[in-house]
Amino acid sequence: MANPFVHVELVTNDVAEARKFYTALFDWKLEDIPGMDYTLIKVGEGTGGGMMKNPMPDSPSFWLAYVLVADAVAATEKAKSLGATICKEVTEIPGIGWFSVITDPTGATLALWQMNPDYQRPEA
Repeated sequence: MANPFVHVELVTNDVAEARKFYTALFDWKLEDIPGMDYTLIKVGEGTGGGMMKNPMPDSPSFWLAYVLVADAVAATEKAKSLGATICKEVTEIPGIGWFSVITDPTGATLALWQMNPDYQRPEA
C-alpha cells in the first residue's frame, strides 16, 4: 500500500498519567529513549508509536498520526500547494529520518515521515 500510516504519537500534558493509563488499558511495552524525553510505544504487530511531553503548554493533549512518504520535502511542498498549512517545516531526526507537520484544508493535522534508508532499527 502506498503511503501507509507508520507511527502514532501521543503529545500529552501529563506523561506519567498517560503511561499509567495506557499500560493498564493495553498490552503495550513502553521504552524510554536514552538522552531524549521520548517514550516508544511498542505494540507487537501493527503500527507502533511514541509518547512525549506537549511542547505547547496551553494546548490540550492530542494524538498525531504519521504517514510514510518517499520525499518529505516534496510531499510537504505538494501539501502546501494543495492548500495545507505547514505547522512544522521538514525537520531531521539525525540518522533516523525527516518529518513535517501539516494541517489540511479541513483543519485536520497530520505528520509526514521519510525514513532514512541507512537507518538500522535496534533489536528489541
